[in-house]
Amino acid sequence: MAALAQEVRGCTACAAHLPHGPRPVIQVSATSRILIIGQAPGSRVHASGVPWDDRSGLRLREWTGLSLQQLHDPALVAIVPMGFCYPGKGTSGDLPPRRECAALWHDRVLSTLPSERLTLLVGTYAQARYLPQTKGWTLAQRVRCHAAFAPLFPLPHPSWRSTLFMRANPWFAAEVPPALRQAVAAWIN
Repeated sequence: MAALAQEVRGCTACAAHLPHGPRPVIQVSATSRILIIGQAPGSRVHASGVPWDDRSGLRLREWTGLSLQQLHDPALVAIVPMGFCYPGKGTSGDLPPRRECAALWHDRVLSTLPSERLTLLVGTYAQARYLPQTKGWTLAQRVRCHAAFAPLFPLPHPSWRSTLFMRANPWFAAEVPPALRQAVAAWIN
């Protein structure tokens, strides 16, 4: 597992397309019972090299009930984004994750994790890959039907834009974080 994580961290497959250069961010362990598949690191995570080391991470911890220490403990939580490197800024936020990463690495990395695990699918890119049966669904539909996908758990990305999502979907705050915290607690105990 450590060798594979080092191989991922040394990846330069899409370096020519990364305005800030490659800095793959991954956190894995053979004992991780929770897997978080997000989009791609943002600029702050690119600078620190620490996954979810930004405001999105704070909101994700609020939703999951994980402490900072738990989130960054690979024995508990694996973090495998759709794109391992910061893709750069676009016109309305960060660019989408590079497609090369998931194709190159996901099958290999996920095969080394426990087969029984809770997998948080954070954002539409992760959901498109791991919930293909929901093609044509809205993000709100997938998130609201989260129980139907267990042990996969679709979530909106916890960026500042999720505030707009939560305003448009007032059921989210009352239904999803409590169910998510309960699921997370069940998998880490």
